[in-house]
Amino acid sequence: MRATAEVWGRLVAAGFRRQSSYRLAMLAGLATNVVFGFIRAAILFAAIDSAGGSLAGYTKGTASAYVWLSQGLIGAVTLTGIADIGDRIRTGDVAVDFTRPVDLQTWHLAEDLGRAAYSLIPRGIPSVLVGALTVGIALPTVALPYAMGLLSVALGVTISFYCRYAVNVLGFWLLDTRGVRTFYAVTSSFLAGLYVPVGLFPDWLHALAAATPFPSILQTPVDVISGHVTGADAWRALGLQVLWVAVTCVAGRALTTAGRTKLVVQGG
Repeated sequence: MRATAEVWGRLVAAGFRRQSSYRLAMLAGLATNVVFGFIRAAILFAAIDSAGGSLAGYTKGTASAYVWLSQGLIGAVTLTGIADIGDRIRTGDVAVDFTRPVDLQTWHLAEDLGRAAYSLIPRGIPSVLVGALTVGIALPTVALPYAMGLLSVALGVTISFYCRYAVNVLGFWLLDTRGVRTFYAVTSSFLAGLYVPVGLFPDWLHALAAATPFPSILQTPVDVISGHVTGADAWRALGLQVLWVAVTCVAGRALTTAGRTKLVVQGG
Protein backbone atom coordinates (compact mmCIF):
# COMPACT_ATOMS: atom_id res chain seq x y z
CA MET A 1 0.00 0.00 0.00
CA ARG A 2 1.31 3.42 -0.91
CA ALA A 3 0.89 6.19 1.62
CA THR A 4 -1.01 9.25 0.46
CA ALA A 5 -0.06 12.90 0.83
CA GLU A 6 -2.59 13.05 3.67
CA VAL A 7 -0.65 10.39 5.57
CA TRP A 8 2.64 12.27 5.15
CA GLY A 9 0.91 15.47 6.25
CA ARG A 10 -0.31 13.76 9.41
CA LEU A 11 3.17 12.44 10.11
CA VAL A 12 4.65 15.94 9.78
CA ALA A 13 1.92 17.27 12.06
CA ALA A 14 2.64 14.49 14.56
CA GLY A 15 6.31 15.45 14.66
CA PHE A 16 5.31 19.10 15.14
CA ARG A 17 2.94 18.27 18.02
CA ARG A 18 5.40 15.98 19.75
CA GLN A 19 8.11 18.64 19.67
CA SER A 20 5.68 21.23 21.00
CA SER A 21 5.31 19.21 24.20
CA TYR A 22 8.94 20.00 25.16
CA ARG A 23 8.35 23.68 25.89
CA LEU A 24 10.78 24.00 28.79
CA ALA A 25 13.45 22.26 26.72
CA MET A 26 12.82 24.77 23.92
CA LEU A 27 13.25 27.68 26.34
CA ALA A 28 16.46 26.14 27.68
CA GLY A 29 17.65 25.71 24.10
CA LEU A 30 16.87 29.35 23.38
CA ALA A 31 18.86 30.48 26.41
CA THR A 32 21.79 28.33 25.33
CA ASN A 33 21.59 29.69 21.80
CA VAL A 34 21.70 33.27 23.02
CA VAL A 35 24.61 32.75 25.42
CA PHE A 36 26.76 30.95 22.86
CA GLY A 37 25.70 33.47 20.23
CA PHE A 38 27.22 36.31 22.25
CA ILE A 39 30.39 34.27 22.87
CA ARG A 40 30.83 33.35 19.21
CA ALA A 41 30.11 36.90 18.06
CA ALA A 42 32.70 38.32 20.46
CA ILE A 43 35.36 35.89 19.24
CA LEU A 44 34.68 36.58 15.55
CA PHE A 45 34.53 40.35 16.10
CA ALA A 46 37.94 40.23 17.78
CA ALA A 47 39.36 38.23 14.88
CA ILE A 48 37.90 40.68 12.35
CA ASP A 49 39.28 43.68 14.25
CA SER A 50 42.73 42.09 14.33
CA ALA A 51 42.49 41.48 10.57
CA GLY A 52 41.73 45.13 9.85
CA GLY A 53 37.94 45.06 9.62
CA SER A 54 37.44 42.19 7.17
CA LEU A 55 38.25 38.49 7.33
CA ALA A 56 37.69 36.10 4.41
CA GLY A 57 34.93 38.36 3.13
CA TYR A 58 33.24 38.76 6.52
CA THR A 59 32.69 42.12 8.18
CA LYS A 60 31.26 42.50 11.66
CA GLY A 61 27.76 42.80 10.22
CA THR A 62 27.98 39.70 8.02
CA ALA A 63 29.81 37.75 10.70
CA SER A 64 27.02 38.62 13.12
CA ALA A 65 24.49 37.36 10.58
CA TYR A 66 26.43 34.11 10.29
CA VAL A 67 26.54 33.69 14.08
CA TRP A 68 22.90 34.38 14.84
CA LEU A 69 21.46 32.60 11.83
CA SER A 70 23.50 29.50 12.63
CA GLN A 71 22.44 29.69 16.28
CA GLY A 72 18.84 30.01 15.15
CA LEU A 73 19.04 27.04 12.80
CA ILE A 74 20.97 24.61 14.99
CA GLY A 75 17.82 23.34 16.69
CA ALA A 76 16.13 22.66 13.35
CA VAL A 77 19.03 20.98 11.56
CA THR A 78 20.31 19.25 14.74
CA LEU A 79 23.82 17.83 14.44
CA THR A 80 23.64 15.57 17.49
CA GLY A 81 23.56 12.27 15.63
CA ILE A 82 20.42 11.18 17.48
CA ALA A 83 17.44 9.76 15.58
CA ASP A 84 14.41 7.81 16.81
CA ILE A 85 15.14 4.94 14.46
CA GLY A 86 18.27 4.11 16.48
CA ASP A 87 16.28 3.41 19.64
CA ARG A 88 13.70 1.40 17.72
CA ILE A 89 16.42 -0.79 16.25
CA ARG A 90 18.02 -1.29 19.67
CA THR A 91 14.73 -2.32 21.30
CA GLY A 92 13.57 -4.40 18.35
CA ASP A 93 10.47 -2.26 17.74
CA VAL A 94 11.69 -1.74 14.20
CA ALA A 95 10.51 -5.28 13.44
CA VAL A 96 6.94 -4.00 13.86
CA ASP A 97 7.75 -0.87 11.82
CA PHE A 98 8.71 -3.01 8.84
CA THR A 99 5.17 -4.41 8.76
CA ARG A 100 3.57 -0.97 8.47
CA PRO A 101 2.27 0.19 5.05
CA VAL A 102 4.55 3.24 5.19
CA ASP A 103 8.15 3.49 4.01
CA LEU A 104 10.34 3.42 7.12
CA GLN A 105 12.82 6.10 6.07
CA THR A 106 10.24 8.54 4.70
CA TRP A 107 8.02 8.05 7.74
CA HIS A 108 10.80 9.17 10.06
CA LEU A 109 11.74 12.01 7.68
CA ALA A 110 8.19 13.38 7.77
CA GLU A 111 8.16 13.41 11.56
CA ASP A 112 11.58 15.04 11.64
CA LEU A 113 10.43 17.81 9.31
CA GLY A 114 7.59 18.53 11.74
CA ARG A 115 10.05 18.59 14.63
CA ALA A 116 12.32 21.00 12.78
CA ALA A 117 9.45 23.31 11.84
CA TYR A 118 8.33 23.68 15.44
CA SER A 119 11.85 24.28 16.76
CA LEU A 120 12.10 27.43 14.65
CA ILE A 121 9.20 29.06 16.48
CA PRO A 122 10.26 29.15 20.16
CA ARG A 123 13.99 28.74 19.57
CA GLY A 124 15.18 29.63 16.07
CA ILE A 125 13.47 32.91 15.21
CA PRO A 126 13.82 34.40 18.74
CA SER A 127 17.58 33.68 18.67
CA VAL A 128 17.96 35.70 15.47
CA LEU A 129 15.83 38.51 16.87
CA VAL A 130 17.99 38.74 19.99
CA GLY A 131 21.09 39.07 17.83
CA ALA A 132 19.46 41.67 15.60
CA LEU A 133 18.30 43.80 18.53
CA THR A 134 21.52 43.62 20.55
CA VAL A 135 24.53 43.14 18.31
CA GLY A 136 23.04 43.98 14.94
CA ILE A 137 22.89 41.85 11.81
CA ALA A 138 23.61 42.67 8.16
CA LEU A 139 20.86 40.99 6.13
CA PRO A 140 19.61 41.38 2.52
CA THR A 141 16.95 44.00 1.79
CA VAL A 142 15.29 42.03 -1.04
CA ALA A 143 12.99 39.01 -0.82
CA LEU A 144 14.78 36.48 -3.06
CA PRO A 145 17.50 35.42 -0.57
CA TYR A 146 14.86 34.67 2.04
CA ALA A 147 12.75 32.62 -0.37
CA MET A 148 15.81 30.69 -1.50
CA GLY A 149 16.93 30.46 2.12
CA LEU A 150 13.66 28.82 3.17
CA LEU A 151 14.21 26.14 0.52
CA SER A 152 17.83 25.80 1.60
CA VAL A 153 16.82 25.29 5.24
CA ALA A 154 14.35 22.56 4.23
CA LEU A 155 17.07 20.85 2.20
CA GLY A 156 19.54 21.20 5.08
CA VAL A 157 17.10 19.63 7.53
CA THR A 158 16.50 16.78 5.08
CA ILE A 159 20.21 16.12 4.57
CA SER A 160 20.76 16.19 8.32
CA PHE A 161 17.99 13.65 8.86
CA TYR A 162 19.26 11.30 6.16
CA CYS A 163 22.79 11.47 7.62
CA ARG A 164 21.55 10.77 11.16
CA TYR A 165 19.28 8.02 9.87
CA ALA A 166 22.23 6.30 8.15
CA VAL A 167 24.33 6.57 11.32
CA ASN A 168 21.57 5.09 13.47
CA VAL A 169 20.75 2.32 11.01
CA LEU A 170 24.23 0.99 11.72
CA GLY A 171 22.54 -0.33 14.85
CA PHE A 172 21.49 -3.35 12.81
CA TRP A 173 25.12 -4.42 13.10
CA LEU A 174 26.40 -2.56 16.19
CA LEU A 175 23.26 -2.68 18.39
CA ASP A 176 24.68 0.20 20.47
CA THR A 177 25.52 3.21 18.26
CA ARG A 178 26.35 5.74 20.97
CA GLY A 179 30.02 5.85 20.07
CA VAL A 180 29.32 6.34 16.38
CA ARG A 181 26.73 9.01 17.14
CA THR A 182 29.18 10.91 19.33
CA PHE A 183 31.84 10.81 16.63
CA TYR A 184 29.28 11.97 14.09
CA ALA A 185 28.13 14.86 16.30
CA VAL A 186 31.68 16.18 16.81
CA THR A 187 32.68 15.81 13.17
CA SER A 188 29.48 17.11 11.60
CA SER A 189 29.24 20.14 13.90
CA PHE A 190 32.74 21.27 13.00
CA LEU A 191 32.61 20.59 9.27
CA ALA A 192 29.10 22.08 8.98
CA GLY A 193 30.49 25.46 10.03
CA LEU A 194 28.91 25.64 13.46
CA TYR A 195 32.00 26.92 15.26
CA VAL A 196 33.60 29.04 12.53
CA PRO A 197 32.53 29.65 8.93
CA VAL A 198 33.79 27.03 6.50
CA GLY A 199 35.29 29.91 4.49
CA LEU A 200 37.81 30.47 7.29
CA PHE A 201 39.12 26.90 7.10
CA PRO A 202 42.64 26.34 5.71
CA ASP A 203 42.60 25.04 2.13
CA TRP A 204 43.09 21.37 3.03
CA LEU A 205 40.33 21.44 5.65
CA HIS A 206 38.02 23.38 3.34
CA ALA A 207 38.51 20.70 0.69
CA LEU A 208 37.77 17.98 3.25
CA ALA A 209 34.58 19.72 4.36
CA ALA A 210 33.48 20.21 0.74
CA ALA A 211 33.74 16.45 0.18
CA THR A 212 31.11 15.85 2.89
CA PRO A 213 27.41 16.76 3.13
CA PHE A 214 27.94 18.70 6.35
CA PRO A 215 28.39 22.26 4.98
CA SER A 216 25.12 21.79 3.07
CA ILE A 217 23.35 21.17 6.37
CA LEU A 218 24.16 24.49 8.08
CA GLN A 219 26.69 26.69 6.28
CA THR A 220 24.79 26.78 2.99
CA PRO A 221 21.41 27.85 4.47
CA VAL A 222 23.18 30.56 6.47
CA ASP A 223 25.08 31.78 3.40
CA VAL A 224 21.95 31.87 1.25
CA ILE A 225 19.73 33.65 3.79
CA SER A 226 22.42 36.18 4.72
CA GLY A 227 23.26 36.95 1.10
CA HIS A 228 26.86 35.79 1.54
CA VAL A 229 26.32 33.82 -1.67
CA THR A 230 24.10 35.32 -4.37
CA GLY A 231 23.07 34.83 -7.96
CA ALA A 232 24.49 31.80 -9.74
CA ASP A 233 26.57 30.86 -6.69
CA ALA A 234 23.42 30.60 -4.58
CA TRP A 235 21.69 28.40 -7.15
CA ARG A 236 24.76 26.17 -7.37
CA ALA A 237 24.73 25.85 -3.58
CA LEU A 238 21.09 24.74 -3.69
CA GLY A 239 21.91 22.29 -6.47
CA LEU A 240 24.66 20.79 -4.35
CA GLN A 241 22.19 20.40 -1.49
CA VAL A 242 19.80 18.53 -3.78
CA LEU A 243 22.67 16.23 -4.79
CA TRP A 244 23.49 15.48 -1.16
CA VAL A 245 19.80 14.79 -0.44
CA ALA A 246 19.88 12.12 -3.12
CA VAL A 247 23.22 10.63 -2.01
CA THR A 248 22.38 10.44 1.69
CA CYS A 249 18.87 9.12 1.00
CA VAL A 250 20.23 6.30 -1.17
CA ALA A 251 22.88 5.48 1.44
CA GLY A 252 20.25 5.18 4.17
CA ARG A 253 18.01 3.02 2.00
CA ALA A 254 20.87 0.69 1.10
CA LEU A 255 21.79 0.27 4.76
CA THR A 256 18.16 -0.36 5.69
CA THR A 257 17.78 -3.04 3.03
CA ALA A 258 20.99 -4.75 4.14
CA GLY A 259 20.11 -4.34 7.82
CA ARG A 260 16.76 -6.13 7.53
CA THR A 261 18.67 -9.36 6.94
CA LYS A 262 20.74 -8.73 10.10
CA LEU A 263 17.85 -7.76 12.37
CA VAL A 264 18.18 -9.17 15.87
CA VAL A 265 15.42 -8.49 18.39
CA GLN A 266 17.11 -8.36 21.78
CA GLY A 267 15.56 -10.68 24.30
CA GLY A 268 13.81 -12.75 21.64
